[in-house]
Amino acid sequence: MPSNFDQPWPVRDDLRIRSVKAIVTAPQGIPLVVVKIETTEPGLYGLGCATFTQRWKAVQTFVDEHLARLLVGRYPGDIGDLTRLASYSGYWRGGPVTNNAISGIDQALWDIAGKRAGMPVYELLGGKVRAAADTYIHASGATIEDTITHAQKLIGQGWRHIRLQVSTPGGGGYGAPRLATLYPNAPYHNGWSARDYLRTTPELFAEARQALPDNIELLHDVHSRLTPKEAIILARSLEPYGLFFLEDVLAPEHWDRLPEVRAASPVPLAVGELTTSMNDAIRLIRDHGVDFIRSHVSDIGGLTPARKLADLAELCGVRTAWHGPGDTSPIGAAANVALDVTSVAFGIQEGHIYDDAVHEVFPGTLRIEDGWLRPNEAPGWGIDLDEEAAARYPAALSGHDEWAAGVRRIDGALEAP
Repeated sequence: MPSNFDQPWPVRDDLRIRSVKAIVTAPQGIPLVVVKIETTEPGLYGLGCATFTQRWKAVQTFVDEHLARLLVGRYPGDIGDLTRLASYSGYWRGGPVTNNAISGIDQALWDIAGKRAGMPVYELLGGKVRAAADTYIHASGATIEDTITHAQKLIGQGWRHIRLQVSTPGGGGYGAPRLATLYPNAPYHNGWSARDYLRTTPELFAEARQALPDNIELLHDVHSRLTPKEAIILARSLEPYGLFFLEDVLAPEHWDRLPEVRAASPVPLAVGELTTSMNDAIRLIRDHGVDFIRSHVSDIGGLTPARKLADLAELCGVRTAWHGPGDTSPIGAAANVALDVTSVAFGIQEGHIYDDAVHEVFPGTLRIEDGWLRPNEAPGWGIDLDEEAAARYPAALSGHDEWAAGVRRIDGALEAP
C-alpha cells in the first residue's frame, strides 16, 4: 500500500468531508473500532480510535448511520465545532457509545489536520516537553512466585514500572488467571472474597520487594471492587512497599468518597478509566480525589477533551496515566503518546505490546523500546489502516460480555468486572 504521509496537502477553505465510516477489526482477538474520514482531496483521509470493545456494534452503527450523515459536506478543519455538533445532535448526550463515536471523529480530524500541515499531531499540540513517555506493563500469575518470575522477565526487557497482579479464587485477582474455589460449601462456590484479596495482596508486594531491584516501580489494580474502608485498609497495608500508584480502588458509584480515601492513603491513587465524560474526570481532579487521572481517552470523547484534562491536571498538581490496554487501537495509543510528550502533567503511560497481526492491519503502529514510547514523526498519527488486512480479522459479538459478568462474591452477589 503506498504511503500518504509525505504528500503536500493543500490548505483550502473549499475542502470538504466526503465520507465517514467505522471499520471494525480484531487482529489480536480484541474488537477495535476505527473511524475513517475521507475528504474531497484525493488520498487525504484521517483515522481515529472509537474502540468500545464490549459494545463495538453500537459504536459502529452510531458512526455509520447517524454521524456520517451529519458530517459529510462539512469543512474538516473545524474540529471543535464538528465534535460539539456530533455531541449535541442527539439531545441526550454522553456515555461510552456516544463518546467513543465522537472520539473516532475527533482523532480522525486531528489526523487530517496534521497531514495538511505536514506535521505530526504532537507538534500541533505545542510540541514536545519530553523526548518519550515512560510506560508500565503488566506482570501476573496464578501464584506469587509466578507473578514475580513474570516481572523479572519484563524487567530484563527494559521496563522500569511493573503492575503486579496475582490470582485469587473467583477471579478477584484482576488480570491474572482464575483459581479454583476455596469455598466448596458456599452458595456460590466459585466466588471471590474481599478478605482473601486484602490478605493476599500485601503478601505479593512483600515478596516482590525482596525479589525485585529497589529501583523498579510497582503498581497494582484493584479494579473497583472494594468499599471505601476496605480501600483504606489495603492502601495502608501496602505502605511499606512504596507503590508508584494503587489503581481504581472504588467503583464509580462511590467516587464521591475518593477524597477521604485519598486523604487516608499513604499510597498515590490512580482512578478514572471508567469516566465516560470529561466532566466526570474534571470532578476527580477538582475535588482532590486522585493523584493520577486514568481516563480512557476515547471514552471521554477523544484528544480534544483529553488535552483540556491534561491542562487542568497540571494546574491542580495531578499527573496523567492514560488507560492504554489491548482494547485501545494503535490510533488510540498514538493519541495517548501525543498527549504524554506534550503535557507537563504526564506521570506514566500504560503500555501494550501489539502482535504482528496488528502491525499488519495498522502499518506504523508504535513499538515500545526499552519501556519507552515515542510518537511517529510522520504527519498526522503516522499510522495507516490496511482495510483488506482488517477484513481478514473480523470481530465477534461473543466473549467479552461473558467475561464482564463472571465475577461474583461467595454469596452470589455480582461484582464489577
